Amino acid sequence: MIEAVGLTRRYGKQVVVDSINLNIPAGAFYGFLGPNGAGKSTTIRMLTGALAPTSGAVRIDGIDPAHDPLAVKRRIGVMAEEPVLYEKLTAAEFLEFAGRMHGLSQPEAIARANDLIDLLDLAPARDRLIADYSMGMKKKTALAAALIHRPRVLFLDEPFNGMDTFAVQAISSLLRQMTENGATVFFSSHIMATVEKLCTRVSILTRGRIVAEGTLADLRSRSHSAADATLEQVFISLTDAGAQLPLPTWLQTQHRGTSHSGPETTSQR
Repeated sequence: MIEAVGLTRRYGKQVVVDSINLNIPAGAFYGFLGPNGAGKSTTIRMLTGALAPTSGAVRIDGIDPAHDPLAVKRRIGVMAEEPVLYEKLTAAEFLEFAGRMHGLSQPEAIARANDLIDLLDLAPARDRLIADYSMGMKKKTALAAALIHRPRVLFLDEPFNGMDTFAVQAISSLLRQMTENGATVFFSSHIMATVEKLCTRVSILTRGRIVAEGTLADLRSRSHSAADATLEQVFISLTDAGAQLPLPTWLQTQHRGTSHSGPETTSQR
């Protein structure tokens, strides 16, 4: 359902994504992990057709986004890390608009919008402007817009940032049910416990390259981790995410319980 061969993106001499290969079947719940700046969002933008690769090829359900972008857009739903919304609309208005853009009739778009508003617990704020929403509510609205046309593939970039525990649980259940019914979810997140709970396979990206891919058991073996190691422990061992710089001397100084106004002077050190 998602295929990438030699997927590469350069900005001048800087290689941001370096020869990534992916082969993800239908119904997979696929985790895509990496430290900040590893190239995750850039990869997602290339997979969804929002950014042209420097080299390499992409196929979504057998279709190249560069050759037939509309056909790919009909099959995918995308939730970016930063929600892109028309904030002068209400959630109901925005979701109706999203449904109409995907070719739904007005009655069908309104019906699906209402279903998603109820499902994602947006009903109390359905008639408020999106500009007045919290980040968690904006994320829910963006997710609803990504789902309204019933996509075959769903790309989620840090979907749970700003959401409370109850929302994370409810949306996790929704996504799991979707994959059980044949949808494919490509999921990037820094919340390791959620990825470990949801994903059937995981890729770990660092400095633009995939350094490990497989089930959690595969990754434990690759990293020579203990049989009960968590995904977070495996992730740290496979990347340099656990490396720590020495603490600056001035931060190691103990506070003595005295106070004075103004910055510390040399004579006070």
